[in-house]
Amino acid sequence: MRFFFLLFLSCILMCCESKKTNTIKIKKTTPTRISKESTAEKKEPNFLLSDANVMEFFLEYDKKNKENTVRITTDFGTIDIKLFEQTKFHRSNFIYLTKKQYFNNTQFYRVIKNFVIQGGNSDDRETYIKRRNIGKYLLPNDYDKGFKHHRGMVSMPSKNIENPYKKASPFEFFIVQQQGGAHHLNGDYTIFGNVIRGMEVVDKIAAVSTEASDWPLQNVYIKKVEILK
Repeated sequence: MRFFFLLFLSCILMCCESKKTNTIKIKKTTPTRISKESTAEKKEPNFLLSDANVMEFFLEYDKKNKENTVRITTDFGTIDIKLFEQTKFHRSNFIYLTKKQYFNNTQFYRVIKNFVIQGGNSDDRETYIKRRNIGKYLLPNDYDKGFKHHRGMVSMPSKNIENPYKKASPFEFFIVQQQGGAHHLNGDYTIFGNVIRGMEVVDKIAAVSTEASDWPLQNVYIKKVEILK
């Protein structure tokens, strides 16, 4: 009899133990809150280029940004340009502006047949805002690298006003279209690249009708400039 009583008691204890082990306790936890500060991107202060910092900036920029080939897409086709390492400030400047997408939707605003096509400007407010957000600066003339204004050379014009040293206007460029070159420009403007593909496109642009001020009667847009390598 005692044996059956002990067996019965043992079964009760086993059932109780089984209930304990099969019970899942759910802890109350505080929901994880995502802080706005932890996910928000840190905004860098708006850096502007100026005559005071431009040389130092592009000296460092040149070390880390070695791209030297770009493609200009226009209404008439594409123009591929190789930028010269010898004129590193001007090469770096063009790469910097390309990465900033400055040239996109600007125009070839000065077109002279059998001479040059000049781009990088426009008459709309968007271009003005882009320039304002990049900075106000000029680049030193660097015309003693041995390059000549042969047909297909890419050069940088100088600012005309209050510029006795003929410093280059960084936002604009021109391509020599003239057969035989425009060698009277040698020594006055910095050549920083040459067209390696697409001179037929340059010729088409140079043939458009213009106003007396050399501005095309129908705007010739630079749709985009992109880095190839």
